[in-house]
Amino acid sequence: MPLIPRGFSLAETLISMAISAILLMGASRFLPALQRQTLRQTQQQSLDNELWQRVYTVAKHLQRAGYCAGECVGQPLLIASDGRCAIVRWDSNSNGAWDATPEAMSDATGFRLNNGALETRRGVTSCSDGGWEKNDESRSTQRDSFSGYPPGYRRICSGAYRHAGGACGCGSPYFGSGGIPRDRV
Repeated sequence: MPLIPRGFSLAETLISMAISAILLMGASRFLPALQRQTLRQTQQQSLDNELWQRVYTVAKHLQRAGYCAGECVGQPLLIASDGRCAIVRWDSNSNGAWDATPEAMSDATGFRLNNGALETRRGVTSCSDGGWEKNDESRSTQRDSFSGYPPGYRRICSGAYRHAGGACGCGSPYFGSGGIPRDRV
């Protein structure tokens, strides 16, 4: 009975080891680049989430500006410091008045940019008041304006944005370039 050879020959083993070595060298060069890219993407996603949260918070307050269940006295929206500070008033408890005291229950909320950081304060009456709190402890972002678009981006307005007052930079005679009605500033 003839003997049936099993396994690999020496030549086959050497060839497979050479191919494996080439593949491993390629993978060893590819893996660090993949890890770097994954880290960058994770950091970018984290930054996007952080910025979205900040923008969403400010936007919700701006949407509510001026709401009053009765006859409220005062300005619902005050833009100061060359657009670097906004004080928003809205009747959060629907009692028909914009409450000023106590500060923790006040219907006025301020947002300002100070040294590149977004700060907030509840119960604020002026942008120059003290006691503002930084919204983030992150050093990954530096803000210089409340602009909705970075400089240099092409601004395309849809009908909804145009009707919202030129919020995307499409100013009109009634609205200023920042999207705030001139009679409300």
